[in-house]
Amino acid sequence: MYTIKILSWNVNGIRAVLKKGLLDWLAEESPDILCLQETKASPEQLTSELLEIPGYKAYFSSAERKGYSGVAIYTKVEPTAVQRGFGISEFDSEGRILIADYEYFTLVNIYYPNGKRSPERLDYKMRFYVAFQAAMNDLRARGKHLVICGDVNTAHKEMDIARPKENGKISGFLPMEREWMDQFFENGYIDTFRMFNQDSDNYTWWDQMTRARDRNVGWRIDYFFVDESLRNYVSNGWIMPEVLGSDHCPIGLEITV
Repeated sequence: MYTIKILSWNVNGIRAVLKKGLLDWLAEESPDILCLQETKASPEQLTSELLEIPGYKAYFSSAERKGYSGVAIYTKVEPTAVQRGFGISEFDSEGRILIADYEYFTLVNIYYPNGKRSPERLDYKMRFYVAFQAAMNDLRARGKHLVICGDVNTAHKEMDIARPKENGKISGFLPMEREWMDQFFENGYIDTFRMFNQDSDNYTWWDQMTRARDRNVGWRIDYFFVDESLRNYVSNGWIMPEVLGSDHCPIGLEITV
């Protein structure tokens, strides 16, 4: 038996977080796999410092629009296959999806859309959720064991947000977004953090404009999910609020196989 350590972090710009100590933090934590969201860069915009991190193979999915969205995987063990997108152009063009096959599981790294900007973007977000779940159900039907991580852009329950009443009509805590998460879990997926921690005041995003992090007025919108087949292999799940550099903090998962 051995344990696989996976970290996930919305870095709000990979080039920005590089200047804030990303590589030192990565060397200290030494995860087997690091998933990043909101990289805001394509590989051709990155220096070798980020393209060739010693000990890691890097994979990227970038948005057609420059400086927007984007996800990355840094991995010590090379996947057997990597897929960028669901095969649906309106979602794949925003560079939000990386799917990597490993020996014991398929890793899905996703930066889910934010619905706050307009009704059109909220509609896009909800359709993305539907397409995502269909893609995951298809992978499961093909016998894949799923580890899913990323910035989901929705706080699930009242305990996952510091001020639930004030945010009940704001995208990220709307009833329909939370209901989608309810049925997602009912469909056989697990919020791994809640396997180990049932306390409130555990958040992964804080508004920078109001210095909300200083007061821990936050939202838990970053998650690791697994499908039911991996439940008994999850050995730890945690949040790292002490790690600075972004408006989000990293989250962690350990799978023992």
